[in-house]
Amino acid sequence: MSDDEAEEIEEEEGVYLGEYEGGRNERDERHGYGKAILPNGDTYEGMYENGKRNGSGVYRFKNGARYDGTYEDNKRQGQGTFYYPDGSTYEGNWSEGLRYGQGKYTYINGDTYEGEWRDHLRHGRGTYTFASTKLQYIGNWKAGKMDGHGELVHPHHRFIGTWKDGMVMDMLPHVSNFLSTYMLLPKIQNLIAIKSLEIFCWRLYHFLFWL
Repeated sequence: MSDDEAEEIEEEEGVYLGEYEGGRNERDERHGYGKAILPNGDTYEGMYENGKRNGSGVYRFKNGARYDGTYEDNKRQGQGTFYYPDGSTYEGNWSEGLRYGQGKYTYINGDTYEGEWRDHLRHGRGTYTFASTKLQYIGNWKAGKMDGHGELVHPHHRFIGTWKDGMVMDMLPHVSNFLSTYMLLPKIQNLIAIKSLEIFCWRLYHFLFWL
């Protein structure tokens, strides 16, 4: 569930950099609506202000990535959607070119994260949904990892626990069927020893499937 791969960076633009068709101001800077083909093969179509991308626009990278949203001083700022080359997408808020604030990331395997971001990482309150098992983690995140209070939610079961740096520290089941906490707790404690979150959730899913 990685979303911290190397990010595509837009090419900087100058007055005579690449091919350009569109408005200019009195200083001959790109201004208003315009289309640009940059030296590296990227393209941009949208609004400019005093030579910089400002306002709504669509930036297409030569590797197939695309950003459709707002800019401020050549950087992604405000609302926008980024389509990554691997098929994953991010739709939400940006600040200084980074994912920041509320947003939803859909991963190539169908997993999703919807919640708060800071400096490109999952940070704050958010929900991660595993597409293959429908398990959800709802809780706190810090620097891209589960950290603090959270819940693992299954259609018939809910587990409340504490995470630290992406690892489960403790967990208690809140059972919504006939099974008791006494029956589940020893098995859950064995699962807590698993370091990988994906493996933990996969085994938890199969454990619940047979209840």
